[in-house]
Amino acid sequence: MAKKPADHAGVARRGLMLVLSSPSGAGKTTLSRLLLEQDERVTLSISVTTRKMRPGEKDGRDYHFVDQKTFDAMIDNDELLEYAEVFGNSYGTPKKPVMAALAAGRDILFDIDWQGTQQLREKARNDLVSVFILPPSIPELEKRLHKRAQDDYETIHRRMAKASDEMSHWAEYDYVVINRDLDQAFSDVRAILAAERLKRERQPGLSDFVRGLMAKL
Repeated sequence: MAKKPADHAGVARRGLMLVLSSPSGAGKTTLSRLLLEQDERVTLSISVTTRKMRPGEKDGRDYHFVDQKTFDAMIDNDELLEYAEVFGNSYGTPKKPVMAALAAGRDILFDIDWQGTQQLREKARNDLVSVFILPPSIPELEKRLHKRAQDDYETIHRRMAKASDEMSHWAEYDYVVINRDLDQAFSDVRAILAAERLKRERQPGLSDFVRGLMAKL
């Protein structure tokens, strides 16, 4: 059996699933991008979706774009860790690559909503670390949605209407970060990740490490 990769201290560890959720526009996508850019030990979970590809997106990099028939077959074959319908489109997380990454000691980042987070908690609670990102205010949330210029007015209106329902689930998460300032919010997320990596149960190599120390006493 292959050994799990060691962390910076030389101790073998199991990976974790880091979930970032928020209402659209609160900053989870930006925080996710920064984390992926600055932490080589984090890998993005590539979801499957039935929505249309947006300008600049690439199949297999941003999402695996599939039709509804294929998506339904993945559900029937128990190939998804979680799935949900958002604004008329289906999204889901393929199980096999995530489980393989965790066993190999790699951390997987998820950009999913509260429904998907609940499903992950039911299936893999010990591997899950969930963070909810809140906006500093409702006017600021709407401002950010308009500023990113990805959606038309009707879509922005629907996203704002859905924000209240999404934010009502904040207490179901392990951590909550208010994104008043992007640099501070990113620092908070990195602190959470650092602490969770050091949990005893996520470092199966500690037993061998401690035995090695004690053998030299």
